[in-house]
Amino acid sequence: MLIACGSHRIHADLLGERGRRAVCLVHSLGADMTMWAEQVPALLEAGYAVLRIELRGHGGSDALPGPYRMEDLGADLARVLDSVALGPVDYVGLSLGGMSGQALALERPDLLRSVVICDALPESLPNADEIWGPRIRAVRAARSCAPIAQATIERWLTPAFHAAHPARWAEILATIAATEAEGYAGCAEAISRFSFVGRLPTLRIPALILCGEDDHAVPPAEGERIARLVPDGRFVAIAGARHLPNVEKPAVFNRLLLEWLARG
Repeated sequence: MLIACGSHRIHADLLGERGRRAVCLVHSLGADMTMWAEQVPALLEAGYAVLRIELRGHGGSDALPGPYRMEDLGADLARVLDSVALGPVDYVGLSLGGMSGQALALERPDLLRSVVICDALPESLPNADEIWGPRIRAVRAARSCAPIAQATIERWLTPAFHAAHPARWAEILATIAATEAEGYAGCAEAISRFSFVGRLPTLRIPALILCGEDDHAVPPAEGERIARLVPDGRFVAIAGARHLPNVEKPAVFNRLLLEWLARG
């Protein structure tokens, strides 16, 4: 489905029966809803409905000229949740999905039962321009994310995963390369200019913070920082995983997620 959000549309899909408790899944920068292929069957089997949302400029969602703000992405998510009217959902966001999810949780806590923030920052890194500037310039110059795709996936997943799962690696690599260049650039600009550090202590929603123990993109210490800032926060590192522990260690990730959802 396409949800109108002012001048653009956000793509989402709902799996499972309406009326079930819903889990909302939101992907990383340069990915789309297929990033959650390892989670959807487990959630449906456990009796949950699954709402997957694609951020602006990703998958089937429209891109607007950048830069974007993290608050813009959070507002898009709120518009979708208001539109689908599932009641409060359990939100699961990874990387950009985890950062935009913080914006959503701070602005619209009424839409959420809990949040799971994975491999995400609470604010831009001090060297954000050094990290993101070359990537933003590269994709805009090429009008494609192909130039940054290989380096991106090597930050996301280990060589051991590549050797064991070459087809899944190739699928994710193709998704990165196919991401709309302006959508990638605009979202990267949002990552470069945000901070929720001052507001996270006001969050009154239970929060589980997950991070790949070997994440090269988001240091696990940043996840621990979020968990300390949030009054009801819990941090867990997932061994043997980089930036996509949900893909690299799905059995561990799914167990932690389902245990979290079962708590109440």
